[in-house]
Amino acid sequence: MPENFGLSPRNDYCFAVGNKRDSLASREEKEYLLAMMEMSIKSLLPQIQTWLEEDDLTRNFHYTRSLPKHAVKLQLKVKSPLILAGTDYLAATFIALGSENHFSFLNEFEGKKLEAGTVIEFPQTMPFNLAVTGERLGLNLVQHASSIATWTSKHVSLALDKNIKILDTRKTTPGLRTLEKYAVRVGGGFNHRLGQTDTWMIKDNHKSSLGGLTGALKFFHDQGVFYNNIVVEIHSLEELKEAIHLGCTHVMLDNFSPELVKEAVKIKKAGMTFEVSGGLNLTSMNQYLIEGVDALSMGSITYSAPRVDLSLKFKTL
Repeated sequence: MPENFGLSPRNDYCFAVGNKRDSLASREEKEYLLAMMEMSIKSLLPQIQTWLEEDDLTRNFHYTRSLPKHAVKLQLKVKSPLILAGTDYLAATFIALGSENHFSFLNEFEGKKLEAGTVIEFPQTMPFNLAVTGERLGLNLVQHASSIATWTSKHVSLALDKNIKILDTRKTTPGLRTLEKYAVRVGGGFNHRLGQTDTWMIKDNHKSSLGGLTGALKFFHDQGVFYNNIVVEIHSLEELKEAIHLGCTHVMLDNFSPELVKEAVKIKKAGMTFEVSGGLNLTSMNQYLIEGVDALSMGSITYSAPRVDLSLKFKTL
């Protein structure tokens, strides 16, 4: 065996420096995550405050002032298999009520698959009055996000081998779009668009009101947004041929049968993306995992996600 087969003194030095760099990178990554967590929580506070006001706690001062203030430790208990998501919202709820920000430990669990029976212990105590006031709102938000992330992941896993992306839609709950779109990403899905102006999308109502596909294309080109793509909703092979003739590169085949999708991909041009949409769900999507399809978009991953089961329990010290 050559003498330098193992680590030479120089290699030992490089190895040590490499570990130091890895440690530094790890520390910097944690500091970055902490900084971003602070920023995200600050951005959430106004909305959290609005939701807290729904409990109308200021109407009964006697109740809020008489709640005991003794210290409790919190336990987040996982009661069904899930992908945990939305813990920033849980932290923001307690911070809005006056808690110090000692929730960075939750970063270790965000986006992780957790089995039933998992218990996440909060390392710091919290006054009982604060904990009991924020418990239901914080838990609702984490449960909602985790349900969507878990449900999205099931769809993503079915399409993975075909390299077909799973997209959400704008069929989101008013006031909760940011949370729901984020949960889709945690579950491995992709966001179709966050709002109407992220990407121009020509739908039936545009075509019927703006002079057909040609008129709608002109309207959106005239918006003068240099980098915005245009996606065209397509309902027939004839309309698809028209879109191709007009130079459209991104199309959404809406309510196409699997047989019609197979016909559509035969005339797909290089550089085009084909998205399939319309009534897709976990059961029916298998029929649409067709070569030539780039993405499936489905509102059901946000509005029909089965509930995962979580609870937040207190331990009095």
